[in-house]
Amino acid sequence: MHVDIRLPIGLMFSLFGVLLVIYGLVSDKAQYASSFGLNINLWWGIVLVAFGAVMLTLTWAAWDKPKRARARAKIFPM
Repeated sequence: MHVDIRLPIGLMFSLFGVLLVIYGLVSDKAQYASSFGLNINLWWGIVLVAFGAVMLTLTWAAWDKPKRARARAKIFPM
C-alpha cells in the first residue's frame, strides 16, 4: 500500500485555511487595529488554503502518474 503524506497535510492545511478565512470574514474589524488594520486571519487563511491546494494537487498528480504510464505503454509498446 502506497501512503502519501501529502494527502493528510493538504486536507489539514485546507481545513484550517477555510476556518481562518471564515473567521477573518465574520470577525470584528476593530480587532485588527493592533495589526494596522490588516486582516491577518483572512490573509493567512488564503495562504493556508493555497498551500493545501498545492499539496492536494501533487497528491492527485502522483496517483494519476501510474495510470498515464499504463496508457502510454498501450499506445507505444516497446
